[in-house]
This record gives sequence, C-alpha cells and structure tokens, in this order.
Amino acid sequence: MRSGAIHRRLALVLAVLTTSGLLAVAPAQAAEASALCPGRKARTLPFSTGSVHVYKRGDYICAVTVAKKGGVKRQMSVSVQARGGRPVVDQGRFAYHAGPVTVHAGRRCVWVKGRVAAGSVSSGWILC
Repeated sequence: MRSGAIHRRLALVLAVLTTSGLLAVAPAQAAEASALCPGRKARTLPFSTGSVHVYKRGDYICAVTVAKKGGVKRQMSVSVQARGGRPVVDQGRFAYHAGPVTVHAGRRCVWVKGRVAAGSVSSGWILC
C-alpha cells in the first residue's frame, strides 16, 4: 500500500472512533439522570455547559443538572420551585451532576433552573 492510502484509512478509522465516542456521551448522561429521578421524562433543558433533565411521577417533579463534560469538579446547581412554594436547591462543586431535587407540585406549575460553571438555564413556569 502507498503511504497516502494508509493515511486515508488511518484518518477514517480515527474519525469513526471519535464519532462513536462522542455519540456515546449523550445517552450516558440521559441514562445517569433517569437512574437518579423516578418517573417519566417531562423535559430536557439544554444549555452551553450541560443540561437539566426534568422527570414527573404522579404529583412530584424531580430534576438533575448534568455536566456536558464530567470528571472535573466545578460549581453546579439545580433548583425546582412549585408555584407558591419555596425552591428546593442542590448546589456545590460536583464532577458529574447536581441533584436530584424533588418537589410536590400537585397540579401547580414549576420553575426549574440549572447551572454548570458559567452556563445556565431557567425554564420559566412549565408543566402547568
């Protein structure tokens, strides 16, 4: 084989491996969040440095903030507030996720917030 053909095949193999590795990250994050919160997934709120996964089970809402790139401890938080209630918050320096936090919402709307380092999301009133 010529040198050019070897380089092309090597580049193709590296591209496939890299793509496979990147595609495996998103399902792992979702699986991690679903293991932490019971119920069905109601919303995913993505932002630049992570996402907040929101689950509903009966009258309860559960949320977890998951970092896009886990493994390094950084400031993270997750907050869920039922309308008329006080927010339930988990914040600190975490490597992979903040939460889970759960509130009894009944039929009330909830406001969900999440932050990983400088990136954040705020839902407004949802799941009304």
